[in-house]
This record gives sequence, structure tokens and C-alpha cells, in this order.
Amino acid sequence: MRLFPNSDTDLLPREAAGETWLAGVVAVLCFIACLAAVGATSADRAAHGWARQLGAEATVQVRPRVGETGPTAAARAAETLAGTDGVAEAVALDRKAAEDLLRPWLGEAVLPDMPLPFLVTVRLDPDAPASAVTLSRALATAGLDASVDDHAQWRGDVERSAALITILAGFAFLLTAGAAASAIVYATRAGLMARRSVIETLSLAGASDAAIAWLFQRRFGLLAAGAGAIGMGLALLLVAGVRFLGGGDGLVPALPLAWSDVLIILPCPLIAAGVAMISARLAALSRLSRPSMRGQKPV
Repeated sequence: MRLFPNSDTDLLPREAAGETWLAGVVAVLCFIACLAAVGATSADRAAHGWARQLGAEATVQVRPRVGETGPTAAARAAETLAGTDGVAEAVALDRKAAEDLLRPWLGEAVLPDMPLPFLVTVRLDPDAPASAVTLSRALATAGLDASVDDHAQWRGDVERSAALITILAGFAFLLTAGAAASAIVYATRAGLMARRSVIETLSLAGASDAAIAWLFQRRFGLLAAGAGAIGMGLALLLVAGVRFLGGGDGLVPALPLAWSDVLIILPCPLIAAGVAMISARLAALSRLSRPSMRGQKPV
């Protein structure tokens, strides 16, 4: 006669110690952990994207010579820079474009009478970008009085902000993942404590410690895997909804989502099951190793 039937879980009660509620807590925490992982990845992508964008552009302010109009000087500067090595494109910014840039900050009333600088926007070659020194030398050679801003100061600030955002997002994910793991461990140990009489009965019946530990490993591994799958599924639905609603950049352009982010959260059920199985095994073996249990085992 076999000690265990084909279904190991038949030896355990179907419901004990609020298992359903604990599974719900695990599912919610797994859901939050998945969102934190996606958010951390998106924040890192956005922050470093800003830094790369600043590094790929430069702005030139042109001061016209005597007898030369501003638009003419800006057009000459754009033509000169367009032929410089390391420059992909140079475009003179007309007054309407400059007003469009300033309108959100200054409003409509003051723009018509405000003197605006003559600017040239420069898009640098991503493989071999021209330096500010190279651009300034090309402008001086062409007889243009101009100042080059390669956004170095802004880029440094953005890069530091990008690093800080990445660290904070990663820390938030670790905290949430740690809370989810703690909930899984608590749920496993609470379930084992509620079944200590079952452990004692199986031990007295002659079941090996390894067999008893596997019984609980399987039970709580499946419980945590199911809860993790529910949390992951809800996170997937939310991420997919945000991605569909927002188009190419996601719903929030400042926090862009990519379909590859889904790969990050797919292991969630396996991780939850692994944590639960390890916790169940350690808790069961710890219970079985007590002197009172050892003394009751048949010789």
C-alpha cells in the first residue's frame, strides 16, 4: 500500500489559515512589483534618451555683420555648418519657429515686439559628431560672428538626473519585490503552522522528511505560482493598454514603454513559486528537526 496517492495535495486540506486572502496579497504585490520593474526600465530608457538627444544636437546664435540682415547671416551659418565634417544637418530657425518655441513660456502678447536672436539648429552625426570647437572654427573661417552651444552643461545635468532616476526606480522595484517575497514567505510559513498536525501525523506514519517537505513544497509552490501569474497577467494587460492607447511612445512620452518590457515580467510566476518552495522546504524541515518530532518517529 502506498503512503501517498498520486495527487500529493489530496493529503492537505483545501483551505486553511486564510490561504485565499494570502494568495490575493501575493498577487497584488506581484502586480506592483511587475509595474515597478517596467517603470524602472522605462525611466532608465527615457532619462538616457534625453541625454543622447542633447548630445546629438547643438545650437548656434548668429550676430549679423554691419549691412547684413539676421536671416541672411543665419542662412550663411547654416550653409557653412552643413558642409562641416561631423554635421548631419543644419537649419536656420526663422522668427515664426522661434516664436513657437517661446510662446508656451512668454505668452502671445509680448512676442511680436520682442527682439529674438538668430539661431541655427545643428544635428550632429551620431557616429562621429563634430565638437563645439570644430563648429566655432568653421564659422570663424566663413567670417561669421556666432556662438556655439553644444548643450554640454545641460547634458551633464541630464546625465546625472538619468543616473539618479535609474537608481531610484531600481530601488523602488527592489523594495516592492522584497515585499512580495516577504508576503510569499509569510503565507508559506502560516500555512505550514496551520498544518503542523498534518506534519506530525505523516511523520508518525513513517513518511520521510524529504517526502513531507516535497508535499508542502508542491502545495505552496503552486499557490504562489498561481498568484504570481495573476499579478503578472494584470500587469501585462495594463502595460499593453498603455502601449496601445499611447501609440509609438506609450501613453506618457516622458515614460516610454516598449514591447520588450514584457519580457522582464514573464519570470514573475516562476520566481514566486521558487521563493515559496524554498520557504516551504526550510519551514517543513525545521519543524521535522525538532527534538519532540524526532522522539515520536518510529524506529
